[in-house]
This record gives sequence, structure tokens and C-alpha cells, in this order.
Amino acid sequence: MSNPRILVTRRWPSVVEAVLSERFDTTLNRDDEALDAGQLREALLTHDAVLPTVSDRLPAALFEGEVIRAKILGNFGVGFNHIDIKAAKEKGVVVTNTPGVLTDCTADIAMLLLLSVARRGGEGEREVRAGAWTGWRPTHLVGTKVTGKTVGIIGFGRIGRAFAQRCHFGFGMDVVFYNRSAIDPMEAARYGAVQLQTVEDVLEIADFVSLHCPGGAENRHLMNADRFAAMKPGAFLINTARGDVVDETALISALEQGTIRGAGLDVYEAEPHLPERLRAMDNVVLLPHLGSATEETRTAMGMKVVDNVTAFFAGQEPPDRVA
Repeated sequence: MSNPRILVTRRWPSVVEAVLSERFDTTLNRDDEALDAGQLREALLTHDAVLPTVSDRLPAALFEGEVIRAKILGNFGVGFNHIDIKAAKEKGVVVTNTPGVLTDCTADIAMLLLLSVARRGGEGEREVRAGAWTGWRPTHLVGTKVTGKTVGIIGFGRIGRAFAQRCHFGFGMDVVFYNRSAIDPMEAARYGAVQLQTVEDVLEIADFVSLHCPGGAENRHLMNADRFAAMKPGAFLINTARGDVVDETALISALEQGTIRGAGLDVYEAEPHLPERLRAMDNVVLLPHLGSATEETRTAMGMKVVDNVTAFFAGQEPPDRVA
């Protein structure tokens, strides 16, 4: 068999691109410009493997019609709701992801958002940069104490647990969580956490609500107008999961009406586009999807894709196959 043709949709860490280029007939996206639907469709028709990122949309329409040449999608990221898994499977296309290696860094970003929105760090940083700070005073940018507060976690997988550990053991917070499946109480206790029966049970008592559940149809707009209304008055929302988990229109209304006190967001419904009303709010901390953005993590993610694709073309089961 000739060397498999592989297309990488965005720039990856240079060490990973070098390994891919050594092992395969690899096409790199040196301009690092997002591919449109037509280009992604062409990639599926002309390459043996396509390596997309979470910002590449691969709906069912891209898999229809002609025979797809691509046999594997080596996704750079844990989430894969941007790929129509059913359509890929029907065309015999394997899909893999990169679990495990971005747990700590994503939990760190969730903690950064929590602290920043609670202590009004974003507002303060903007004020200093604008030259508008007039000096220390007792009532200036007074925020919310974090230690001793209750954090509610929606989704208690790897990242949810790592975040719970930081909150409880690092900041003395009480931790409650909702998870679709039951977690052994002894296991939860390792993270200082207690499982509650419903999302609403968590929202009722949490001072901070942090989302760590998968995206996609199952959890689309899990945080909607009713759920915001169910949150504890003065509470904050943190989202490092997926943008579609939050109804942004409902979030904006809840913030404008004072139903909740603030939000810290790293992901959005229509990335990289954000509603102007959201961008204009001082009580919202906005990050550009930095969850896994460390040199160590992004390299580890890329090498996981390399391992998955290498195993596949060697006739072995990819270690991180999701479909």
C-alpha cells in the first residue's frame, strides 16, 4: 500500500507536524486558515485520513454522494459533536479523539474563570490598561469571596473531578455535582464532592455553577431560561465544556436582569462569533477557547492523534476510537 495521504486542517505544534510528515504523505495548512465546507468535502474525497479540530464542522451533508476516500477522522480534541458520527459510520469512516491529556489544563482554565469573575479581575485589568484607575479605595471593584462557597459541577468526568479537586482542596469550597450516572460516594469523596439527584438540586444551592458535560443534541441548551431562573440568586456560571450547552440568549437575559451575578466563558455557540450584548457586559469574563492551550497539552493531543492514525493504518484498533 502506498503511503497514506493525510490532511491536517489547521496548524498543529511543530513537533507533531514533523512526526506526521515523516510517517505519512501529509498536507499541512501552513496559512492556518479555517477550511470551508467545500474544502472539507474535497479533503474527504481525496485523502485517506483527515485530521480536524473542534472548530471544523463535518455535518452529514459532507459525507453524502460520492464514495468517501477518507477512512479515519483523527480529531484533535476530546469533544466530537462537530462531526456527524452517524453519517461517518455509515460511510465506514472511523472517528477518534484525544481524551485524558487535557484534563488538568481545562480544569485550570475553569478555575481561572471562576476566580476572575468572582474577584472582578477582567474589569480591573481593563481599567488599569485604559489608564482609568484612580487608586485604591474601600469600595472599588468589590467582588465575591471564593473560599467557603459552594460550587456545583454539571458532569463529573475527568475534567469535572479535576476541577472539584482544585475547588475543594485548593480553595476550601463545598462541592456538589450532577452526573447522569451514579458515582460511588467513596469515589466522589476523594474530590470532596457529593452527588445530587438533579441539575436543579445543584442550581438551588451552588454559588458557582461549572459545566463539564459533553455538547451535542443531548445537552444542547441544558442551561436555558428555566435553569437560569433556578440558580441561586447572585450565583455565577462557568462554562469550559461546549458552547451549545448554554442558551446564550437566555444567558444574556439572565445577566441583564440580574437573575445571576456573572459568568466566565471559554466556549460559545457560534465560535468565534459572540453576541455584541455579551461582549459589552462587564460582569462576564470571556476567553478565546483556551481550555487546552498549553504547549505540553497541545503537543500531547497531537501525539494522541498520531498514535490513533498510525495504529489504524497498521491494521490495529485505534486506542481512542469513538466511532
